[in-house]
Amino acid sequence: MPGNASIRKKPTPRAEKLREQYFNTLSSVSMEFPYWYTREYQRVEYEVPVVRRAMALRAAFSRVTTAVWPGELLVGGKTHMYRGSFPMPWLSASYFTARADELTAAAGGDDNQSFGSGGGNVTRSFGEVVSIAGKFGARREEIAPLLRLAEYWQQRSVESLSNRYEREMPEYEEKEALMQSLVCMFDSGYTLPQGREVANYAYPLVYGFDRLHQMAEEAAAESAGLPDGDGLCGMDRLYFYRAAAIVTEGIQAWIENYGRSARQLAEITADPGQKTELNEVADSLFWIAHNPPRTFAEALQLIYLLHIGILNEDAISGLSPGRIGQVLWPWYEQDLAAGRLTEERALELLECYRVKLTCIDCFASTGVVGGVLSGNTFNNVCVGGLTRDGQSAVNRLEYLILRSGISCQTTQPTLTVLYDEKLPEDFLLLAVECNKTGTGYPAWVNNRNAIEFLLEQYRDEGMTVEEARAIAIGGCLETSPCAWFEFSLNGKEYTIPGGAGQPTSVGVHFIANPKVLELVLFDGYDHRSRRQILAPHGKPLESYEELWQTFCRYYEQIVDILTRANNIQHDIWRKQNMAVFNSLLKPDCLRTGYHIGQLGYRYNATYNIESCGQINMTNSLAALKKLVYDDKIYSLEQMRKAILENFGYLTALESKNYSMASQVRRENCPDWLAGIHTACLNAPKYGNNDQYADEIFYRYERWFCQMCRRYRSLYDKPMYACQISVSTHGAQGMVTLAGADGRLDGTTYADGSVSAYPGTDREGVYALFESATGWDQTRSQNSQLNLKIHPQAIAGLTGSRKLLALTRAYLRNGGFHVQYNIVDSGLLRRACLLYTSDA
Repeated sequence: MPGNASIRKKPTPRAEKLREQYFNTLSSVSMEFPYWYTREYQRVEYEVPVVRRAMALRAAFSRVTTAVWPGELLVGGKTHMYRGSFPMPWLSASYFTARADELTAAAGGDDNQSFGSGGGNVTRSFGEVVSIAGKFGARREEIAPLLRLAEYWQQRSVESLSNRYEREMPEYEEKEALMQSLVCMFDSGYTLPQGREVANYAYPLVYGFDRLHQMAEEAAAESAGLPDGDGLCGMDRLYFYRAAAIVTEGIQAWIENYGRSARQLAEITADPGQKTELNEVADSLFWIAHNPPRTFAEALQLIYLLHIGILNEDAISGLSPGRIGQVLWPWYEQDLAAGRLTEERALELLECYRVKLTCIDCFASTGVVGGVLSGNTFNNVCVGGLTRDGQSAVNRLEYLILRSGISCQTTQPTLTVLYDEKLPEDFLLLAVECNKTGTGYPAWVNNRNAIEFLLEQYRDEGMTVEEARAIAIGGCLETSPCAWFEFSLNGKEYTIPGGAGQPTSVGVHFIANPKVLELVLFDGYDHRSRRQILAPHGKPLESYEELWQTFCRYYEQIVDILTRANNIQHDIWRKQNMAVFNSLLKPDCLRTGYHIGQLGYRYNATYNIESCGQINMTNSLAALKKLVYDDKIYSLEQMRKAILENFGYLTALESKNYSMASQVRRENCPDWLAGIHTACLNAPKYGNNDQYADEIFYRYERWFCQMCRRYRSLYDKPMYACQISVSTHGAQGMVTLAGADGRLDGTTYADGSVSAYPGTDREGVYALFESATGWDQTRSQNSQLNLKIHPQAIAGLTGSRKLLALTRAYLRNGGFHVQYNIVDSGLLRRACLLYTSDA
């Protein structure tokens, strides 16, 4: 129960030491994996593509250096560095080749530069370290190999090939202009082609790698030469099964190498206790490299290494472990019953797991790292939800997962409660207690909403209510299809959930709605980049209805262009860069012999169209409707001029303040600009249960959710609406002019799809709830509501019950998601002062 003294508020000494080590480690780059991958890829150029890819992966996994750090109970990582990552030039090489001179000069040494302490990012080169993209540090001697690899892949990468074929589109120039103006945040086909999905660990947990390898070998022999009746991909089954067996060998060698590293460390360790631990770790690694895990600790170690293996196969953000409390429950339950495990030991292991996932870095394009990831790679662990037969799925291990989030506060894994009325009250209150630590997790997601969305989206692929109950969140907030897996452990039957679908968020990434409205107001012209982005619409915009219809037409044009380009990118990716290991793990690739790119997963209708800044767009449309069209206080031309003049204020770039909290007015600002700005600020705003603004929002939502389904992914499946900002509301706000809502040039958008813009929700939280739930949120993959609450407002057990009641009120009213920022401004100011003084 909340407030119980047994709930630790600090991690165990082991986890705290490992977490502190992370805090003092900089993001680092290793070139080992891309070196061995490329070397083998060149050597086996004679092979069929999927086998060639598998052989390159096997070479990289089996040859990279492995490191075990003192004190670890769970071992492994993306590289041998504590907080390491590596580029994948076979996806994108242009960043390196375009900056070859710059990187070479940095590698020459500018020892007077300094590195940034914020978040472990290497913001500038220093000493023997070269900064890459303002985030990663690479040793000086690794720059030359990096550039040689990039040169090899420059014409072969997914990015290069995609770009070549995108040029076949008549609208190619418009597509490039849209990307450069940040109307859309980034191309997903060669930045993050996978992710925002749920991993599936069932096969290795139940069968073990030796059996999986045998199954792939047997299936290869059985399928060789048989067309399987489709006349298209049937013959490819042989090659996929061969590739699956090859990748399995690489993963096994990789795990065994970690076992050898642990054994070597044990040999040189003087401490008897640590020597025993390291030998036990080594024994477990050698075992799980071939066999199913025997204990909870081995099962946790295995799913962590499986997670890293998937991440090392491809550039991925938002690979969710899913409902691991239910996945690992069989081993936990049996260990506890046999006396092999205590709750305190399990809690320590879960704390170590949190630290290991926090160490994960993703090497992607600068737009992704700076505008989307920003230090979080969205490895989402879900708790709660329902069993296949519709009962509460909560177990004692899930209580420990929440407790580990309280005791060991880290950015990863993020936590999500799949809320259902059947979940136990004490479990929900423990989740609230976790919220009150100020970490921002767990998020609360309406399990019933998610099930309804899955039933609609995957109806044609056979989705049932029972299967939809396996749901988990992929990435930060993406409803992702999953499936149940039945098996027996030591004579007892279990059913566990795991991912069963394609990446759910690799369609059109983050369309900036306020930017689209800006293009409408200025006839397709972007004043920031000083270029014509879309062909002029030529409409006088004499009525609000004409403004709205023009907005819709521009938006549809943008979606059409970006969807076509995205389909080309992902088609190149699936032909050149097959996901072999991830395909092997998910149903039903191993059964059918088809990998992800051949619709091998159980659920494939999973590409989306993402929007950002809906609330600022809504408020701007409301202001234009009120001030220009209904009350006729200002002309549209006056509004345009005020927007270009930024209402008489410095831009955010000039003031260096990207929120509206403290903006600076220009000297001698004309009174008319101040007047029009005040009118815009006072115009109706979403979030106050005011139908004038809210009806504009609901009209948009009905149109947007229906419009998205008219577009088809490269798999010829209907796309769908996705409504999250992640952190693009800052990056896209920075390149957007002032808005008719009163928002100033360069300042951030509202931070969620149904969150009120700061300072505009003046009627209280329940009025915001009414505004947010006036449309059917099950029609979209998600929606996003962030709330800020002062800690004193929910202090004690009474406060916890109030917060739970608040959460229930929103979700019961049809809301999909709510997440809380529970921290007082004084603490933030003190943290800022401390950071400034340290820097």
